[in-house]
Amino acid sequence: MKTRFRFEKLQVWQEARVINRSIYRLTRKFPRQELFAMTSQIRRASISVSSNIAEGSGRNSDKDFAHFLEQSYGSLMEVASVFYLALDEGYIVEHDLDLLFDEVQRLAKRIAALNRTLEVKTTKTPFAHPSRSRPSTPGPRPSTLDPRLSSP
Repeated sequence: MKTRFRFEKLQVWQEARVINRSIYRLTRKFPRQELFAMTSQIRRASISVSSNIAEGSGRNSDKDFAHFLEQSYGSLMEVASVFYLALDEGYIVEHDLDLLFDEVQRLAKRIAALNRTLEVKTTKTPFAHPSRSRPSTPGPRPSTLDPRLSSP
């Protein structure tokens, strides 16, 4: 297929598409009564991940792109959270969730890394770049959302 848009060249967007397919495959196994609740919620959040990457790449500034990457990261965390409920309810087995979460964790790290490459002086997210800290402070405040800081 011919590449037409900037976002199609981004590895994070391509990986988000792969995760979208995995999520659709996994949620097809959910009970019918969850179609308009959990299934819909997970799928919307999943779509939001790739859509925000695409939308942000079409913006005219790094600040705008950073904002959309932050939204994408948040939607990815929403996907993970709702899948924990699916595990608790027995709609998915732990092995399948582990495989999905490996993909989710990899994508989260790549989104954060891409965000750190952007020329944004201030940020309200876990993507703070070490060189962007204010001289009057001892350094950037670590965030529990930053995948580099997650414990094994």
